[in-house]
Amino acid sequence: MPRCDRLSALPESLLTQILSYLPTKLSVRTSVLSTRWKNLWLSVPSLDLNCDDFPYREDEVVISFLDRLLEFNPDLRLLKVKVKCGNVEIDGLRDRISTVIKRGPQHLDVEGCTEYREPSDVTHLYPYVEFMPLNLYTSKTLVSLTLFSSGVEDPGFVCMPCLKSMTLVQVHFRDDVSLERLVSGCPVLEELTLIRDMDSNFVGGVDRFMRVRSAGLKRFRVPPWHGKDCSSYVKCTIEIDAPGLERMTLGEDTFDSVVVKNLTSLFMVDLDIKFVAKFGEFFDLGDLSKRNEIRYFLSGISSVKHMIISEKTVKSLDLYSLVGLIPKFNNLSRLEAVFPSKLLQFLPAFLEYCPNLKHLILEVYYSREMEDAFELTNVPGCFLSTLECVQLKRMHEWEEEEMKVATYFLENAAVLKKLTLSLTNYPRYVSDEEIFYEVNKVKKRSPTCQILPDWDLC
Repeated sequence: MPRCDRLSALPESLLTQILSYLPTKLSVRTSVLSTRWKNLWLSVPSLDLNCDDFPYREDEVVISFLDRLLEFNPDLRLLKVKVKCGNVEIDGLRDRISTVIKRGPQHLDVEGCTEYREPSDVTHLYPYVEFMPLNLYTSKTLVSLTLFSSGVEDPGFVCMPCLKSMTLVQVHFRDDVSLERLVSGCPVLEELTLIRDMDSNFVGGVDRFMRVRSAGLKRFRVPPWHGKDCSSYVKCTIEIDAPGLERMTLGEDTFDSVVVKNLTSLFMVDLDIKFVAKFGEFFDLGDLSKRNEIRYFLSGISSVKHMIISEKTVKSLDLYSLVGLIPKFNNLSRLEAVFPSKLLQFLPAFLEYCPNLKHLILEVYYSREMEDAFELTNVPGCFLSTLECVQLKRMHEWEEEEMKVATYFLENAAVLKKLTLSLTNYPRYVSDEEIFYEVNKVKKRSPTCQILPDWDLC
């Protein structure tokens, strides 16, 4: 009995939908299956193209391929488009991207070229920026936009009424106002991810100030970035003016200054910054302008309810507390913090600025050096009235220092309901049972407090 090709029996609309989940390179390969499949890939409503996949990556071959795709069915709407241009400029590619944008995509992801060759000197590569076509800025269909190593110039007018999510990674802005106009022209934008271009070959003296101003923006992220450029000769300030912003993540020191305004809706902030863009350096205590910048920043986020701070942010706050006043975080109910053991004496002082804290997740990096010994004596106000749940996170060992921290919370937190010890599988001389037996012997200020081996959500 002959085998039945059930896949080919499916309607064309379903087959093209299935092919839309594949990179275009794989979709094209299906053309050899049968006569029916020969041109099926040309009707797929998506494009996922890596220009480096073409043999020898000749400009004419790439452009000819795109022309065939775009001309085969001029009425085909490409809903999802992803183009990786490769390192070297492809002459004519910008015009094809412009044509793609006219097809009304909902999702556009472009990784631009970064180098070009002079026709008279093909052996050398020179820095290059592929600026996006102007019709991008008036797209009526885009819902999400991702640009990587591409150029954005001031188009004069931006109107992207459906764009909700935008990711800009190492994007080259023509001038200071390009980012502000781009964001302001997206009235329903909810999420923005921004990684600054650190390459001073292009930004010159103009990329010194960037403003994100949006009434509807809900999430803003500067994620950690481990690209080749970790420093820049050009100093750059970022200003965030977003009254609807709910979540903000600053995960990298790519900006020399961070200014926040009107963050009246801020719920969560995740900080992994030290307020200085130079790798491995902390701010100068004698720098009055930097101290004022940090003061205004902390005041601008003081209404936050959930805060996450890294080890280097803790160190920066400790330094700042020597020369400036940390504001009260009266609305803060949940804090996640990473402390090196040598800064644990700053913990009670910082918690004093969190008078209504309920949940604390604390990760401590312990040093066994004698000179790093610490004492925890001061009792912040939240211990007496609001602190209900504490998790001591990622505890690899159990020695005197770990016991001292656990005892500090048990003996001083008057309304504590749960103390959780998150013990890792790291080999220890002391068993888990012995650890909990020892901790349970501590006299608890809150008699109803439970000591738990795993994190139980409060």
